[in-house]
Amino acid sequence: MPRSSRSPGDPGALLEDVAHNPRPRRIAQRGRNTSRMAEDTSPNMTWFTCFACSLRTQAQQVLFNTCRCKLLCQKLMEKTGILLLCAFGFWMFSIHLPSKMKVWQDDSINGPLQSLRLYQEKVRHHSGEIQDLRGSMNQLIAKLQEMEAMSDEQKMAQKIMKMIHGDYIEKPDFALKSIGASIDFEHTSVTYNHEKAHSYWNWIQLWNYAQPPDVILEPNVTPGNCWAFEGDRGQVTIQLAQKVYLSNLTLQHIPKTISLSGSLDTAPKDFVIYGMEGSPKEEVFLGAFQFQPENIIQMFPLQNQPARAFSAVKVKISSNWGNPGFTCLYRVRVHGSVAPPREQPHQNPYPKRD
Repeated sequence: MPRSSRSPGDPGALLEDVAHNPRPRRIAQRGRNTSRMAEDTSPNMTWFTCFACSLRTQAQQVLFNTCRCKLLCQKLMEKTGILLLCAFGFWMFSIHLPSKMKVWQDDSINGPLQSLRLYQEKVRHHSGEIQDLRGSMNQLIAKLQEMEAMSDEQKMAQKIMKMIHGDYIEKPDFALKSIGASIDFEHTSVTYNHEKAHSYWNWIQLWNYAQPPDVILEPNVTPGNCWAFEGDRGQVTIQLAQKVYLSNLTLQHIPKTISLSGSLDTAPKDFVIYGMEGSPKEEVFLGAFQFQPENIIQMFPLQNQPARAFSAVKVKISSNWGNPGFTCLYRVRVHGSVAPPREQPHQNPYPKRD
């Protein structure tokens, strides 16, 4: 509405404004009260006004602080409620999760888990076997290293001892003394008697260390345990326990590495073998051979064709490997069979015509 042109002091205008707007009425009353207080104010009321103003200011500050505290408390309560809600949800989830897990652990899961456990057990078992094999391999490697560290002489000595204690001729020996073979001294050379082979006491001979001829029929092949005859020519006749169809003869000598003299000049070299049968004994030539002392055990095939059975064998030596004084025989073996060998069928060189 447009303002009235009336003066402020006009009562009619005041009533009209009050009717239309109550706030100006309050302002007018406050103005009248102020004017009255100004009229009634005295110098003694000034301190009271200041005190009231200060109280009002403090009250406003207290109200302002209270409002801030209320806002903070409200925000804190909101966040606390959210945290409590989250904790409640987590608690409910933890309660229902085990039951869900039990439902999930069905046969489709237990089967793979069981197979996985079995696989783990197999892996552990094989790991133990691998460790055992590794230990065995380490032991073998250590032994091989020890063998490599050995000198050539030690290796040779070991081989010699194996050959001495082992019989590598896989054939029956019909010249063994233990099965009844013996020496025919009538057709055997005289044993070599050396002064060092005798033992004396006050010019009295106590015993003779020289070995008899039948030592060659025993398997004990050690240095000095041999039969010696004088010079480089001699013979020995072995009486077999029974008639044998002869096939091979083996000579054995000690190796150079264990020889006390360090040489093999007493070993036989060229020799001839005869089969003897009947009385007087008939000699049948079975072959002429040469013994190589580098090979301590040598087998010689006999020329017994057609096959005949003999009761004795003569070994006639015509030379040795350089010793002019005597020759040594360590062991003689005779091989063959009691039954006559099977004759191989004669093959016709001309093929049959159809």
